[in-house]
Parts: sequence; C-alpha cells; structure tokens
Amino acid sequence: MLIELPDSILAKTPLSEQSIKLLLAITLFREELLTLGQAAALADLPQLIFQKELAKRKIPVHYGVEELRQDIRHLNPM
Repeated sequence: MLIELPDSILAKTPLSEQSIKLLLAITLFREELLTLGQAAALADLPQLIFQKELAKRKIPVHYGVEELRQDIRHLNPM
C-alpha cells in the first residue's frame, strides 16, 4: 500500500520520511494493531533498534502467553 501525504502537510513538520514511518509503526504497535516484528519492519529498522526506540519513549513491549507459545513453536518445530 502506498500512502501519500500532501507536500503542504509535510512542509509544516520537521519530520523526515523515516521519522514518519517510525511514528506510524510505534503508534500501530502501541495500539496492538501490529506485532513487534511487523512494526519494526514498517519502520525499516532491525527489531532490536525498534525496541530501543520504544524504550526511549517508555513504551512497554507486550509479550503475552500466545507470543511465547509462537516463539517456542519456532524454536522447536516438532
């Protein structure tokens, strides 16, 4: 999906394209609309760097039982 923002709007903010993508990813993650991995991908950042960005903003990484089960399944596919 391509999202276009009018130049007139972008001219009124000091944000770069990367900053806008990061803010969008953080917002969608915080609202639990994207997983950590999905949000990091949207921000074009490695997951560890994205987590550091979350930590700077004091946004907790939600990691529930289902995510733990998925991680275990990925580690032990049997």
